[in-house]
Amino acid sequence: MNLSAAPRSALTALRCAVAALAAAGLAAGCGSQHARVTVATPPAVAASLNTSLVTPQGTWAIAVMGGSAADENNFWQLFARPAGASRWSLVTPPGVADNGGLVAAGGAASLLVGFRPSQGLAFSPLATSTDAGHSWAPGLLDAALADVPDGISVSPSGQVLALLSDGTIQAAPAAAAAAAGQWSALTTRDALAASAPGRVCGLLDLNAVSFGPNKNPVTAGSCARPGVAGVFADNGGIWRAAGPALPGSWARRPVQVLGLGRTAGGNVALLLAGTQLIAAWSTGSGWSTSGVLSGVAGVRAVGFGAGGSAWVLLGGGRAEAIGGPGGAWRGLPAVPAGTAALAPGPGGPGGSFDALAVAGSRLTVWQLGAAATAWTKAQAITVPIEYGSSS
Repeated sequence: MNLSAAPRSALTALRCAVAALAAAGLAAGCGSQHARVTVATPPAVAASLNTSLVTPQGTWAIAVMGGSAADENNFWQLFARPAGASRWSLVTPPGVADNGGLVAAGGAASLLVGFRPSQGLAFSPLATSTDAGHSWAPGLLDAALADVPDGISVSPSGQVLALLSDGTIQAAPAAAAAAAGQWSALTTRDALAASAPGRVCGLLDLNAVSFGPNKNPVTAGSCARPGVAGVFADNGGIWRAAGPALPGSWARRPVQVLGLGRTAGGNVALLLAGTQLIAAWSTGSGWSTSGVLSGVAGVRAVGFGAGGSAWVLLGGGRAEAIGGPGGAWRGLPAVPAGTAALAPGPGGPGGSFDALAVAGSRLTVWQLGAAATAWTKAQAITVPIEYGSSS
């Protein structure tokens, strides 16, 4: 989204703020200022729905397989590696068209999967599993999920958030209520953009939902105003700015939250400004941030692991990972061809990784030990894809 697409109130406030910063002493309304200030807002970076996450049941990965999306021969698949196991299995919920993509979030004892609309559907079917994907219970969200990997979140108490494609955030009091279609609107992108913290940020879009340290709803997105992290928390119906302090070098750069994951004590966020990336971790007492990872280009996918760990898959076979608060970015060996997503390895948060590489209907799992310098082929899964069945 570009700056002209922002709500009028947010855009006006943004122009005033930037002009005031650029011309000291001109703190009055924009109408009396003569300095011309241009805010350059780079296009938002869109991470793929290819991702992975870790829950008490095990590790899950989402990857698109098959053929051309234009011909509706792209089929999104869900894979699971149960806790304590080393091998992956295909566990995609059956019976629902998944050409539009899958979005997943883990609860204390379940995984919730949402299907983005495709083939003329205007709503998002849901599926819930409590047995590591062996069986699924159907559900319904009577709206279209957003095309972002962190578009669903489940709190430890079972409350569910869903980010819709029109920028609305809906909430359900429990997973059972979500499955039964009992959703209510919590807020909208436009309402947040018009709020005081939204105007300070110059909010352009939302791309993630989560729950904070106090189990309160949290959302994040992209800001037009440089040097501001677009993270917001709901406090009794009032949304407040809740993002971390950013590096001083980012004062002139618009910031986008690429991903937002829930941890045991709060959240982990991946924030991008130009070609620089940081990880940030929240607790009840504030945020801590990583060092800056420079030269970030061609973001393809992101994901989170246990203990606040995260990974980023970039262009040219480059991948970076970080272990959690206090950790440093670690460049991984060039990933195998066709890698769609990474996942923490079966040894837990010790620095090992699996790379899930796709070639048509075949998924190949490559493993990298914590101290290894090369990927080793560990498993291959052939997915029964019915090409042409969606047209």
